[in-house]
Amino acid sequence: MAAKHWIPEALRGLAESLAPVPHEINEIDWKARLSDNSARLAEHLMAFANHPGGGTLVFGVDDDGAAHGITAEKVATVVGTLTNLGRDAMEPPLALDHAAVEFGGSNVLLVRVPEQSVKPVHRRGKSIEETWIRSGGTTRKASRQEIGALMLHSSTPRWEDLRASPLVSLADVQRMLDLESIAKLLQRPLPEDEQDLAHWLVDENMILPEGRGFYVTNFGAIAAARKLGDFPPLDRKGIRLIRYRGTNKVNTIDELPGQRGYAVGFEGLVTHLKRVLPHSEVIQQSLRTEVSLYPEIALRELIANALIHQDFSVSGAGPMVEIYDDRIEITNPGTLLPSKKPDRLIGTTPESRNEKLASSFRRFRICEERGTGFQKVISVIELFGLPPLLLTPHENAFRVTIGAPRKFADMAVQERIEACYQHAVLQYLSSQPLTNTTLRDRFKLHDKHRNQITNLISDAVDAGRIKRKDVGSGKKFAEYVPYWV
Repeated sequence: MAAKHWIPEALRGLAESLAPVPHEINEIDWKARLSDNSARLAEHLMAFANHPGGGTLVFGVDDDGAAHGITAEKVATVVGTLTNLGRDAMEPPLALDHAAVEFGGSNVLLVRVPEQSVKPVHRRGKSIEETWIRSGGTTRKASRQEIGALMLHSSTPRWEDLRASPLVSLADVQRMLDLESIAKLLQRPLPEDEQDLAHWLVDENMILPEGRGFYVTNFGAIAAARKLGDFPPLDRKGIRLIRYRGTNKVNTIDELPGQRGYAVGFEGLVTHLKRVLPHSEVIQQSLRTEVSLYPEIALRELIANALIHQDFSVSGAGPMVEIYDDRIEITNPGTLLPSKKPDRLIGTTPESRNEKLASSFRRFRICEERGTGFQKVISVIELFGLPPLLLTPHENAFRVTIGAPRKFADMAVQERIEACYQHAVLQYLSSQPLTNTTLRDRFKLHDKHRNQITNLISDAVDAGRIKRKDVGSGKKFAEYVPYWV
């Protein structure tokens, strides 16, 4: 079993508190033996749980600072007593860690109390005023002002930080997670030493150490699982790829349910998608080349966004990619956050329910830097001559639709107006206005279609999607910007 990453710091703190003369510090509380006063023991646990960085109780050190050691029998008693107190005597309950180590020529017991994200940790069944803190190396009851400060520093654990597995060994972690692929995505070697490997996985938020084992986090499982079925709460969260014949759901060609974690399975998904999507032949430099009807970069960005921005609290539903003859629909569970509007997603900084997953996807180079993904998608959609991107919120889901290539004459009026708006946003983000000329270029139209584009611009203005940049200029050379500028 790899060494616990907190032990060196605890031993440094113990040495600091004993030299040059024994003195108390906030992070360490050393004791000769286990007290019979369980209420006072609970206060020490609460105080460390409320302290920044947590703290460590040390058993086997006399009041004068001399390490006299502790027997194996007493270790079992201390650990059992404190574990029960941490679980039953306070809210939220504490998960403690411990280790018997050599110090000063004797064996001592270290009991690690991690800082809790939800504060204040208080006596179970009592008000939050029944809480304790560390101050001046001692444990004392917190004042109302100090309780308020604890509440300000309290945070509800994110979904990614919760446990996805029972307590397992490091070997089990390696069996359940595709760590080789994660290391490859990060362009780094996989640590060979068990201790280094455990430290790296803790730093990457993929596992939580406890006692003699580890918990795989939701983030570790959803990103790197070799098989999501190994984590029952996540079994239905795999991405589904469904192909239909025609333009509705009546005739299903096939369905591919995702089995792997999102990060380690992403390239395989994109490769399969490119293989099954329709292609067209073009001639480049006298050679015939097959080109996908849908730009790969747009599909990558849109699928990655569906994965990382979904609402994992929606049970029994996962992301879905549905392929029809005339479009691809990408759906993720959960609605947009209240502060976001569908037509403002292009070029704005996205909020995410799953910040660790979003940040890691950028580190894995799966999706673009913050805020640039949708902008790149719209750019390549215009380059390929596709209809506008359709962003549709539903009651408990959000859908993005990318259409197959269609000529301007085949687009509905509303599609043309939305394409006009998205083009205006793209131009504005490039410090350029929308003009009749730029919009004709977007639709791949000749100058003889100027009047049609003029009429479309008027329709978009009337619909409140764009507005004149300079109302004083002539209409022929008018410039336009999005309605929100």
